[in-house]
Amino acid sequence: MIRTFGNKLGLAWWAKIETQQPNATYWYGPFITKRSLKVNMSSFIEDLTNEGSKNIQHSFVRCKKEEPLTI
Repeated sequence: MIRTFGNKLGLAWWAKIETQQPNATYWYGPFITKRSLKVNMSSFIEDLTNEGSKNIQHSFVRCKKEEPLTI
């Protein structure tokens, strides 16, 4: 509930993750704090790696994000 409210206000933290093979952009979030996002990132990156994604790059963004979360 708090994350949803923070996202609607544009205060939530998201990770923008770009991969090649497949060529895709994933949004991971929302998180209330940047610290909590960083703590949880490794499991998401690990999942992408296990699925065969290559050249994974990410950045942290504080914004309001809605669907689609995968492009």
